[in-house]
Amino acid sequence: MDMLKQLSLAGLVPVIKVKNAEDAVPLCRALKNGGLPVAEITFRTDAAEEAIRLVHEALPEVLLGAGTVLTCEQADRAWNAGAGYIVAPGLNPVVVKHCMEKGYPVLPGCANPSDIELALSLGLTTVKFFPSEALGGLKMIKAMSAPYGNVRFVPTGGITEKNLPEYLAFPKIAACGGSWMVPEDAIAAKDWDKIEKLAREAVQVMLGFEVKHIGVNLENAETAAAEGEKLARLLGWKIQKESEKGLFVGESFEMLKSPIRGTHGHIAVATSNVERARWHMEQRGFTFDDSTATFTADGRMKFIYLNEEFGGFAIHLLLK
Repeated sequence: MDMLKQLSLAGLVPVIKVKNAEDAVPLCRALKNGGLPVAEITFRTDAAEEAIRLVHEALPEVLLGAGTVLTCEQADRAWNAGAGYIVAPGLNPVVVKHCMEKGYPVLPGCANPSDIELALSLGLTTVKFFPSEALGGLKMIKAMSAPYGNVRFVPTGGITEKNLPEYLAFPKIAACGGSWMVPEDAIAAKDWDKIEKLAREAVQVMLGFEVKHIGVNLENAETAAAEGEKLARLLGWKIQKESEKGLFVGESFEMLKSPIRGTHGHIAVATSNVERARWHMEQRGFTFDDSTATFTADGRMKFIYLNEEFGGFAIHLLLK
């Protein structure tokens, strides 16, 4: 899987300014422990190159990028230190061509249609959009996506936990860059627990998990009807809909007319992006049954079961 695809699945890239190279490893470890094994270490300080080298050696599983790369020489230094991709605030054709000739995945900054035209002419279809909020944010990205339908954006600059879900809901957004989960005061204080907590909260906001319904395995249609009626009477809810497979009590319980996946039934967990949620769960050690995956007309995954059961219940992800 190429690096830009992995960044898209990660969804959120912490943008880091490290003043002391020795802070980089515990910082990136805190991000990884919080569910974000990804970082963009910016060349805004003299410590950047050494920080990248230390993280690459200690945490090779981290998707590690070099940001604020302004020259070919910086790109080479970053790559040789262990960066897996190069990010620039603007689009310098000399630097972009150099990276492409060397085989470095590169995300140059684009701020307007002319920048995008140049990126396309260089063979790029994924670009950074910077500084995002100052340039009009998601509204601007949507406007530019109309004539450039094959371009995907990684907006950075002004992204917060409040506007992150709105950005990522637009399918032309590959991922977002942000720094709120790596505040400079926490880095200075070496408060890695705080950074881990902020990273975990950011992942939860991004994935937006909700329990959609619980499916209960029952023996037959008669049992499903009887148990459904009893549950509806208990809760004061209505039987909302019925199909060949089962019936719903309210929106929360599916009474199945015959046992399907799961010893006792299944739990449907809705998420804003099934593929991204799958990637993050796989980082935590869980696996999925590809044979159960279904997709939308435009190719987005909308449904898939985990292989694992939890207390006798199967779990499947469902696109919101």
